[in-house]
Amino acid sequence: MDDNAIPDAVIKEAARRLLPRLGAAGLSPDAVAGDGGFALADVEAAFPHRDDLLTALVIDAYDASGAAMEQADRAAADAGASAGARLLAATRALRQWSFAHPGEFTLIYGSPVPGYHAPQDTVLPASRTPAVLAGIVRSALEAGELTPPRRALPTTPLLLPAAVELFGGVPEAPFSDLIERGIVLWSNLIGLLVFQVFSRTHDSVKDEAAFFDCAVAVAAESIGLTVPLDADA
Repeated sequence: MDDNAIPDAVIKEAARRLLPRLGAAGLSPDAVAGDGGFALADVEAAFPHRDDLLTALVIDAYDASGAAMEQADRAAADAGASAGARLLAATRALRQWSFAHPGEFTLIYGSPVPGYHAPQDTVLPASRTPAVLAGIVRSALEAGELTPPRRALPTTPLLLPAAVELFGGVPEAPFSDLIERGIVLWSNLIGLLVFQVFSRTHDSVKDEAAFFDCAVAVAAESIGLTVPLDADA
């Protein structure tokens, strides 16, 4: 290893600073070198192609946002919180991370980058967010904190084996469609964050943080989980 090589972390931090200005589509080793004051050869030694750099940033973003949720959920669980309160704590943590890192949020949840196809290396980091949600929902099921749904979803198999494995198996009736409902909860969460981070609700809602909590509570009702809106932040 070259003792004079620029650490990968330094290059990635320079690239992250460019994301809000250039967007992921405008990011390149050349742009990072020029903005960061690096020699292009040094950047390309670490990340030879744009896709190598994007993949590293995608993995870091998924890991950082997932870690924020995991830490918040662990703290709530250690404090004896209900599953609903844990859900609120974890989703609030993801929201806080998203607003603190809008460029990285856009990288993983915004429009696809033309010509970029995320490799298999990104799958495990990307699973951290749904894994937190699945863990909370599983805990709620085991603790008897869920209300059975008023209507069951179609019985036609809709799930890939990986989704069933992530949850730990298909629950018995009346919660046999709980994994499908959990995916709806997950998609509602990300859609809500997209609306808020990209300022789609600022002209409709006077308190976006409070609205976020309410929206999470409404979405949680679809899986039969009650979210206490008076829970501590």
